Amino acid sequence: MNRIDLGGRTVVITGGSGGIGQAIARRALASGAKVCAWDNGAALAAATTELAYLQVDVTDEAAVARAYADTLARFGRVDVLVNSAGITGPTLSVQDYPLDAWQKVMAINLTGTFLCSRVVVAGMVAQGYGRIVNLASVAGKEGNPLQSAYSASKAGVIALTKSMGKELAKVDVRVNCIAPAMIESALLDQMPASKRTENLAKIPMGRAGTVDEIAAMAVWMASEECSFTTGATFDASGGRATF
Repeated sequence: MNRIDLGGRTVVITGGSGGIGQAIARRALASGAKVCAWDNGAALAAATTELAYLQVDVTDEAAVARAYADTLARFGRVDVLVNSAGITGPTLSVQDYPLDAWQKVMAINLTGTFLCSRVVVAGMVAQGYGRIVNLASVAGKEGNPLQSAYSASKAGVIALTKSMGKELAKVDVRVNCIAPAMIESALLDQMPASKRTENLAKIPMGRAGTVDEIAAMAVWMASEECSFTTGATFDASGGRATF
């Protein structure tokens, strides 16, 4: 099996302290990349010459701009952006869903993806290379009951991916997204046990995915080998969604 080569590349991962973000960071580092994790939480590993953490609120336009400038100052360029920051939000019906909770989910999951993507695109175009990998969800394809904000935000991420992929198709900047089903990570702790059981029952493989399975897909999408695919949504749902 060929090993993915990210040697010489700088990878920014939002939500880099989360379970999926950490797994992608480990895989990217093992593939030769330098990694800058943008997260609103604490750093979970000591900084090295290959790994840096920046505390960033991805919903804050000015904070995102500062993080990008700081990343360039440290590493010189950004070749790959992985938009992994996200929350599930409350498990409630639409009629009971608070507006402030709706806005928070949209701000982190969708607006954060937009702001971080927007800030890196000009540099990627100028250097003639870039990869953007967005974390969507099977909920964005199918819509989960009692998760309207999460589902709508992830549907927005899929649509944003399609738009950006087409806009950038004539240059070597590829934009794709992953649509996972349930993944064994801390994000599941935000979901009631009854909802986890309900969603697990929809997966033909009969199990949740792992963060390492998502990382393997993300790192390939972040590489030069992902060359003729853009604006696409890659399924990672154990057979739940086959479109």
